Amino acid sequence: MHRLLLMYTMDPRGAKVGGIETHIRQILRHHPEDFSVLFVGTDERGDCEIGKVQRLSIGGRSFDFLPVARIEPEAVNRAAKRLTQSTTLRYVLGALRHLGAIRRALGPGPATADLHRFEFAPIARLLGLPAIQMIHGEGSKKDRMDSLIKTYWYIHSSGERLALRLARGIYCVNPAIVERLKAEFPHAYPKAELLSVSVDTGLFRPTPFDCADDTLRIVFAGRLDEFKDPPLLFRTVAELRRVLGRVELNYIGATDPERYAEFAPIRDVTVRHGFQDAEGVARIMARCHAGILTSFFEGMPCYLLEGLAAGRPFGAIRLPQYDPLVVRGVSGALVERQERPEASAQALAAGFMEIWEGIKTGRIDPARVAAMVEPYAITNQMSRLFARHRALQGGRAGVPQVVTA
Repeated sequence: MHRLLLMYTMDPRGAKVGGIETHIRQILRHHPEDFSVLFVGTDERGDCEIGKVQRLSIGGRSFDFLPVARIEPEAVNRAAKRLTQSTTLRYVLGALRHLGAIRRALGPGPATADLHRFEFAPIARLLGLPAIQMIHGEGSKKDRMDSLIKTYWYIHSSGERLALRLARGIYCVNPAIVERLKAEFPHAYPKAELLSVSVDTGLFRPTPFDCADDTLRIVFAGRLDEFKDPPLLFRTVAELRRVLGRVELNYIGATDPERYAEFAPIRDVTVRHGFQDAEGVARIMARCHAGILTSFFEGMPCYLLEGLAAGRPFGAIRLPQYDPLVVRGVSGALVERQERPEASAQALAAGFMEIWEGIKTGRIDPARVAAMVEPYAITNQMSRLFARHRALQGGRAGVPQVVTA
């Protein structure tokens, strides 16, 4: 039996949402039978003994859960403003404090670590584990973001350099990240491969559009972080309401949209679904007609893959990684960001009008939309990920050997 150490700042029972969180839950839910998983995470509910292992299950699959820090539910879906509020810092300090408990819970091996933040690489090294580093994309120093990464960019950069040097394998969720490694970290580039996040095509399946009440229903799932440009999202829906009349925004997530003044004009046409598990997201998407993305930068959004797998086209501000997935006339409309936010909202609203017409006339076919994400199916992606972990472990029994950089 192979052993996998999975580390991330979340409670698998909790309400933290986002692409990385979805990917983590997919690993817990779909890991192969010849792997057992130790997930080192956080306790949101306050009902766990920190540093003690308990057995949990997701979707019928069991795993070991070892919380190393207690993070309040209200903190998990908001960006920290001070270093003392950082969930990552609290998590790392907790992991170091309970390093012995993690080592004991791993057992005799063989084992490898699957890491999704650069800050966790030294912990895997201290445990003597070969590590695969997945890079989801954090933007650059000049990009808009409301996390502490921008304030403490030098720490982030140092952590990235160390993590890439220590990693035995590197997965990047979009081609731009691979190219950045080639240019900035040539020593790490030979270890890098493209591997996006995955989509469960058994759960997210295409269904017919329901246009009976002539209301365009748009869905957005995730945190309303600054880099996702929520003001533009809300402006676009407001513009659609002005030109179309009947429109509804379905928001899946725990962030309060009231923090943005641009939300007020569409408050009465917004349905707030709060946190939803994967089944809940799938149900809501089946009721809606299209998804929306307005981000300044992204890795590869799980929500985009899930929406397309559900047969729902997307209107989006163009990012290069969207090009193969969102094709005009087939699976949505990409528009370039304009200098003025109002112009961007108008351009994106025009794209949605085109999508809506395609839906109502039958030119946009849910099955054809869903076909765009077949390469990203979880069966394909997870087999690659775990094959690499098997190769690193080499099928050897005994305590994992310390990795040399």
